[in-house]
Amino acid sequence: MSATTEFVSLNIAVLTVSDTRNFENDTSGQALVNALEETGHQLIDRKLVPDDIYQMRAVVSQWIANPEVQAVIVTGGTGFTDRDSTPEALTPLFDKEVKGFGELFRQVSYDEIGSSTIQSRAFAGLANKTVIFCLPGSTGACRTGWNKIIKEQLDSTHRPCNFVGLLMGNQHNPTEVVKPYCGPRG
Repeated sequence: MSATTEFVSLNIAVLTVSDTRNFENDTSGQALVNALEETGHQLIDRKLVPDDIYQMRAVVSQWIANPEVQAVIVTGGTGFTDRDSTPEALTPLFDKEVKGFGELFRQVSYDEIGSSTIQSRAFAGLANKTVIFCLPGSTGACRTGWNKIIKEQLDSTHRPCNFVGLLMGNQHNPTEVVKPYCGPRG
């Protein structure tokens, strides 16, 4: 299967990690839902859990075990308070880390919040052909992460590279290996 020039709609799950928010005041999770739907993707599930390692792992484990979920976006729990434990909860689930995601997120955030960006432990990884992006809990951080990084990486038409080939690769033919499109470098 070659790289597609047509947009492929993905099934995306959104998890908000917070001890204080509920669905009525979860502006960060709602911003992500709005953004992914406006882009043409489908919200397959949305949950809100407290800052608890085992509740986070349980929800994300169910999603990565579900072949209908191609991407997960998590907001919250990436700071340095005693209750911020999203990296500790989810990195053990990864088959591979997407090391550049956190670095790039902090780089683009620097233009918006200056050196305060070092207090973000944003990160991403792949687990069972599902990409997982973990963002800070602020609505601004979610918009930045989506608009400046995630949106393009979940867009099958984005060049030179995107994750869609990895996420959709074996869905139609389990023996076919599909790699993400990384076109010629100029």
